[in-house]
Amino acid sequence: LNKPEWYLTQVLMWIGNHAKFLDDKIQPILDKAGSSVNAGLEFSRALVMLILEKLAADIPCLLYDDTLFCHLVDEVLLFERELYSVHGYLSSFPSCMHILSEESCFQRWLMVEKKFALQKMDSMLSSEAAWISQYKDITDVDEMKVPDCAETFMTLLLVITDRYKNLPTASRKLQFLGLQKELVDDFRIRLTQVMKEETRASLGFRYCAILNAVNYIATVLADWADNV
Repeated sequence: LNKPEWYLTQVLMWIGNHAKFLDDKIQPILDKAGSSVNAGLEFSRALVMLILEKLAADIPCLLYDDTLFCHLVDEVLLFERELYSVHGYLSSFPSCMHILSEESCFQRWLMVEKKFALQKMDSMLSSEAAWISQYKDITDVDEMKVPDCAETFMTLLLVITDRYKNLPTASRKLQFLGLQKELVDDFRIRLTQVMKEETRASLGFRYCAILNAVNYIATVLADWADNV
């Protein structure tokens, strides 16, 4: 249960190792018979179906172990990425994201995603470098003087988007978007709390950093507004 990468990697190796044989030997036979079947894709589809069976059996056993469950999700997302980008798998075919979209599994995924995001926010705001810009010494890069915590937070949102963007239904994607909106609001509340501590020094370093953070986040969210 703690090594899903073993069978996921094995399947990717089988797909890669058989590609030439399927293209050179099997596909011409199918073409000659007038079949529209793509041998390589059908081989991949059959192996993915085995993985779906394996996941359906394994997930109930690790659903309430945060570490094992998160590791499984991470490995499945890496597997999916390679399956589509390297092996040309079709989005219309069955995929692991259908298993991750099933209600009990999906709600658990959302929950652990939120838990780890909040932990990340705790650590980024308690860091000594939270209000310092990474690029403070490079003038042409640092026009917005973005503090480290704001940049890290937006990267966190971007990573979450990257993880859920291949979910098969819009309703599931919208639930993840709801989580992101919660995180933005949580970050806003945290910034407000820090700002209240700084009101006596409204021209101070940290107060200005908070304003820069808010400006940067608003600008990036406006840029993302075109991303359906």
